[in-house]
Amino acid sequence: MSGEAVLVTGGAGYIGSHACKVLAQAGYVPVTYDSLITGWREAVRFGPFEEGCLSDRARLDEVFASHKPIAVMHFAALSQVGEAMAEPGKYWRGNVCASLTLIEATIAAGVRDFVFSSTCATYGDQDGVLLDEDCAQNPLNAYGASKRAIEDMLADFAASDGLNSVIFRYFNVAGADPDAEVGEFHRPETHLIPLILDAIDGKRDALTIHGSDYPTPDGTCVRDYVHVMDLVEAHLQGLNWLRAGHGPRDGGSERFCLGTGKGFSVREVVAAAGSVTNRPVPMQEGPRRGGDAVRLVSGSEKAGRVLGWTPARSTMPQMIQDAWRWHQTGGYDA
Repeated sequence: MSGEAVLVTGGAGYIGSHACKVLAQAGYVPVTYDSLITGWREAVRFGPFEEGCLSDRARLDEVFASHKPIAVMHFAALSQVGEAMAEPGKYWRGNVCASLTLIEATIAAGVRDFVFSSTCATYGDQDGVLLDEDCAQNPLNAYGASKRAIEDMLADFAASDGLNSVIFRYFNVAGADPDAEVGEFHRPETHLIPLILDAIDGKRDALTIHGSDYPTPDGTCVRDYVHVMDLVEAHLQGLNWLRAGHGPRDGGSERFCLGTGKGFSVREVVAAAGSVTNRPVPMQEGPRRGGDAVRLVSGSEKAGRVLGWTPARSTMPQMIQDAWRWHQTGGYDA
């Protein structure tokens, strides 16, 4: 693997930048391909940067020819549930059509190993069900539906062109690089833990809890949280698994859920953040958001069994502690 390039779409974003760090540590050369519409140039610290849109086939062909990657890690995507409900066309174009262009460019370049960042949002709302790879997919919004469509695309191109892929359906991602070199930084911010930390730090007046009348013990949504470093370690393990020939070499897709099997309600996350930072969390209640599932929790052990993956940092105190350390750097605005 020494010096071999891996094309990382969305490598200037939250998860992609962490993936670039672990790839570089493992001896790969992560080549970030990012439009910088939601990513940050300052997050590209571990390998070359190529600016471009996924819908630009000529630019993709140029980057493949220049760097000759041995695999693709595909993180780039629109991912906001509220926006997906209001502007579904944006998600079908920005996620599905753009991914089709990327997949076709990948195949044309002779690359056959593909690691895809999917989501538990493909399952929709299945209250009381611990979700695994065989559960039915019934997405509630265009974000989840677009990710499911890309999974289907990968299966089709496996059959037609011998593309090998590992697909990760993961749950809520949290935390940050323990060294605070990169972290979570969105403008505007929509994810729970950084919003809590903003409220603690006085960067917003209060955290708004979107819905307090869900059928859960405390009335707020329940989610399974996984540390971003555990998540990207799984992507590295998935890549190495493909490269070692363990995947279906005549083309095929292998799917893995990434979660801890433990759910936390919004109020439980708020309480944990207050405890870790030893500061109060200003809060206010707001209405439910359309497209939000009541409960999403993983019941899968497949990634551990097949890839040897262990979510070692994915305790709520550790995720908040690492996120708080990054938060105190000021992010990419600092």
